[in-house]
Amino acid sequence: MFAIIQAVGWPIWPLILASVIAVALIIERSITLRRARVVPAGLLDNVLNDLQQDGASAAMIERVALHSPLGRVLAAGLRNVNSPREMMKESIEETGRAVVHELERFLTTLGTIAAISPLMGLLGTIIGMIDIFASQGVSGANPAQLAQGISIALYTTGLGLIIAIPAMIFWRHFRALIDSFVIDMEQQAIKLVEVAHGERRA
Repeated sequence: MFAIIQAVGWPIWPLILASVIAVALIIERSITLRRARVVPAGLLDNVLNDLQQDGASAAMIERVALHSPLGRVLAAGLRNVNSPREMMKESIEETGRAVVHELERFLTTLGTIAAISPLMGLLGTIIGMIDIFASQGVSGANPAQLAQGISIALYTTGLGLIIAIPAMIFWRHFRALIDSFVIDMEQQAIKLVEVAHGERRA
């Protein structure tokens, strides 16, 4: 690995930095965006049971809000459980937008890495081609410079694609995962509103 870095030179360093950032973001988002952590099973049922038995106390609302992202959305509705239906829905939607924004954290960076890695590889290819042409002098080709140009062109192109492909796969995976979480949270929030206003039985 060190031999490759020495052979390619400075054009490989931005790609190495991008790969380290991409791996860190993929690990962080994989841990954060677990379904059991975002939309834990059974939370809504527990909230509805507590609501019917003891009402929406401040302690219960605070406990639900700290439980998970879904809990924050449900807690927003519980704070307005005695308000009109539209006001309760509006508070849930406002909190839901904030929660989704937090779930999408770092995805823009990961998507940017997926998009620019091939371009950084292409830049390395161009730099390698410049070295290849520069190796052609009036007295003949410079073998060392020719080999250096070929190394830069091939390694940077390959590394750019190696970074971009998994980054794009995980970016699309996380986007789809968040979309499914949003739908799940919307359905559970609607059920809470309907049960709280007597339009549906728990």
